[in-house]
Amino acid sequence: MLKDRIASELKEAMKAKEQIRLDTLRSAISAFSYKKIEAGRELDESDQLDVVRKLVKQRTDSITEYEKAGRSELAEKERVEREILARFLPAQKSVDDIRAIVHAELAAMPAGERTQGSAMKLLMPKLKGEADGNTIRQVVSDELKALAG
Repeated sequence: MLKDRIASELKEAMKAKEQIRLDTLRSAISAFSYKKIEAGRELDESDQLDVVRKLVKQRTDSITEYEKAGRSELAEKERVEREILARFLPAQKSVDDIRAIVHAELAAMPAGERTQGSAMKLLMPKLKGEADGNTIRQVVSDELKALAG
């Protein structure tokens, strides 16, 4: 289980006295506990992956905000935390892989129904956990422009 892998790495971080890694992994364990209470049941592997994805997304959003505010030292800390957490997620599809899937799905859709919204509604469940939503949205937008052009 993912939680067990994180707990194991937490022990390693304690022994190695790696404070940022320790804090990041503790935040993940804490997030699992909150999610378990919220769900009212034990978390399965899928739930645990969702928690880690959410933590990675939070770090990504924070990086953007810190960079806008000119706080590069805080943005760098968030980057390190994001990398620590991202190692627990399955590999993401490349932009080329996403583009191939998007292209195939758009080609299968009737021309009148090829909109950003309908394409995203179809693609997000198919690519859940395998690709970032912002990347998918950008690829869909590019492909729709190419088809219209």
